[in-house]
Amino acid sequence: MISPLAHVSSDAKIGKNVKIDPFTMIHEDVVIGDDTWIGPNVTIFPGARIGKKCKIFPGAVIAGIPQDLKFQGEDSTVVIGDNTTIRECVTISRGTVDKQTTVVGSNCLLMAYVHVAHDCVIGSNVIIANSVQIAGHVSIDDWAIVGGSSAIHQFVKIGMHAMISGGSLVRKDVPPFTKAAREPLSYAGVNSLGLRRRGFTSETISHIQEVYRYLFLNSMNNSRALEEIEVNLPATKERDEILNFIRSSERGVMKGYIN
Repeated sequence: MISPLAHVSSDAKIGKNVKIDPFTMIHEDVVIGDDTWIGPNVTIFPGARIGKKCKIFPGAVIAGIPQDLKFQGEDSTVVIGDNTTIRECVTISRGTVDKQTTVVGSNCLLMAYVHVAHDCVIGSNVIIANSVQIAGHVSIDDWAIVGGSSAIHQFVKIGMHAMISGGSLVRKDVPPFTKAAREPLSYAGVNSLGLRRRGFTSETISHIQEVYRYLFLNSMNNSRALEEIEVNLPATKERDEILNFIRSSERGVMKGYIN
């Protein structure tokens, strides 16, 4: 299953039924899980930890040295979960002393020419469309979708089930369950279609919409809106996820609705 035209280090740990195509180079200190396919002309550097049933397409570079001038050659990794697809020419840098690792979860799709910089943490079931550029230390939670050609500023956080419009400049945090669009990036409603597809009830979606009416549509600052939400809306898992996200934001969240 390993092409004689591929170079695989004897120190790499290759699982069962792994297929490695010609002209791919796999360095030492690499782990590849069972039933994974590595296409031609892929480069996997030391520190890569790749799960089971992944697909890595031609030209991808995994666990390259971070593009960070502070990097001093410290040991670090890239960890990729099971059943994740990495399309053509995707680059994923390994971590620095900050987190020691860059993480991409399970069941993700990273489309062609995506760049994931050092110390990013991407959850599971995330879709990142073509040519998205993700700077260092970014966090993207489960089930988020990032539209093509978007650029995400370092240290930004994107909440679960959020959807970001293609071509966006993401300079602020994007709260969970929302749609984000326009320039500057701002609230464009709740991602109700995506939530329905994932089994959220109409009642739950309406509750999420009511939370965001306080935050983005009632002309209150965030502190006042959070207080009003806690007083007036019943506690649910979704409400508390939103409140915790807003309170923990370090860069600040995106703007409310802009006409």
